[in-house]
Amino acid sequence: MPNPLTEHTSLVTSQLALLRQLEWRVRHAVENVLSGEYRSAFRGRGMEFDQVVKYTYGDDIRDIDWNVTARLGEPYRKKFIEEREVTLLIVFEDSVSLQFGSGAQSKREALLELAGLVMMLGAVNRDRVGYLHASPEGYTLKEPVRGRGQIMHAAATLLGKPAPALDSGGLDAERGGPEKPAADSGAQHPALGTQHAIIPWRMLAHAAPRHSIMIWLGDFPPCIAPEGWTVLTRRYQTMGFRVDDPWERELPTGRMLTAYDPVAGRLVNLNAASAAQRAAHAAWVAEREQKFRDLFPDPLSRLTVRTDEERLEALVRFFHTRMAAGNRR
Repeated sequence: MPNPLTEHTSLVTSQLALLRQLEWRVRHAVENVLSGEYRSAFRGRGMEFDQVVKYTYGDDIRDIDWNVTARLGEPYRKKFIEEREVTLLIVFEDSVSLQFGSGAQSKREALLELAGLVMMLGAVNRDRVGYLHASPEGYTLKEPVRGRGQIMHAAATLLGKPAPALDSGGLDAERGGPEKPAADSGAQHPALGTQHAIIPWRMLAHAAPRHSIMIWLGDFPPCIAPEGWTVLTRRYQTMGFRVDDPWERELPTGRMLTAYDPVAGRLVNLNAASAAQRAAHAAWVAEREQKFRDLFPDPLSRLTVRTDEERLEALVRFFHTRMAAGNRR
């Protein structure tokens, strides 16, 4: 009879090997491509004021305190608490629908890689990183930790989470539905049978310090905003990361398609030559995009990556764009 503890240890070990490869890629990107743009993308925008310090070459000129500069005769700038330490809180919504894939990789595999890259970015930049993994079976919270070893282990645990069972459908709960009671870090809680992950949004409001960066990774089907979302957007810098399959963007033209629908739990036939089906698909795509924009109105707070797209390159472009927009403000 297999030993669950041995299997878990083996899985974490294999995920650590994968993460070391991701870490090497991230470190190369930080040193040769991103430089300081990862941290600068979040610096001082709406953060709590800490103190005034002397301006040094390379500091952001937008932070210069002109009143102090005029009084003392030399440039001083405002320093914000966020500059001392960035806290990343990864919220991974592990829904059944992520197991769809028309190519070599499912959306879940691609999204987990994206989550691992973000966590490795935090480790390389000496940030604090934590995560919440939510699935139809329950959730696990890992409070933010610092240090390469602890973050690597946390990321390996997240990447090693089993995919939700494809037969976990049943009650079609809304994303903003009832929550489980708040509980200790690392605890798992059973959820009623549902196709959607139950995320404890109220508990998340206290899972990290104010002004932390909360990155919500999920499938983001058309749905209402979760209860308490406005409070979270005021407390954290919120971002949404999504992975799309090419068939979600546009159905291949002119042929019949057969695919396994993980939400319905059965094979479905799609007639891509049917004008009615293509119109219905286009309407769903438009509604999904609109709901995603409603959750994250700032274009610089949302990222969509295709399953056939290089994830690290997409992250680099994301931070380049945020930095360039910040310089124009």
